[in-house]
Amino acid sequence: MPYTSQKPPIAESSDALRARIPGWGVDLDPADRPSGRRLVLQEDTGAHWEFPDRQPEKWPRERSLEHASLPPVFGTTCPPKGVSGALRRLSYGRYSEGQTAHWLLLVLADRVDAWESHLKSFATLRPDNPLTQTGLRGEFTHHGLRSRLGQHRADLKHQWMDPIVVAGPWVVAAWFVVTRTRRMFGRG
Repeated sequence: MPYTSQKPPIAESSDALRARIPGWGVDLDPADRPSGRRLVLQEDTGAHWEFPDRQPEKWPRERSLEHASLPPVFGTTCPPKGVSGALRRLSYGRYSEGQTAHWLLLVLADRVDAWESHLKSFATLRPDNPLTQTGLRGEFTHHGLRSRLGQHRADLKHQWMDPIVVAGPWVVAAWFVVTRTRRMFGRG
């Protein structure tokens, strides 16, 4: 009904709707609801606890400002570490989940964590290999260019950025290492 200056008609009563529409209001009475039995709290659930035992907290966990405590069970696979952990703690400690800064700091922490892992891999016997692990070799061995030409793919708009985003940080890191090495040995 469009907005007019006239008063809208009064809504029909429940009895009138029940008479006009078959099945209208069948769930008004809680006893008639299919889930009515589930809504009633059962006395004997078989549980041996009122509230589940809490998982021990081995290190201070990130928790949102909106929540007073952690849930009884939580994930422990990735403890916060290094600069990325400090960024995550800052995000959860200062900003609410409804603020953009909270999520932007978490995204930044993920990027920093990736770089921390890359740098840490250089201290191992098998460091990261950007040529094979970024899929660059697959571009030449599995028809990468042909799969893009003549197609209506959504990722073609930002395809020109991919080499810069993927290879750019590695090139900058290599340049940094070369210039520092030259300075160290007095060749620069």
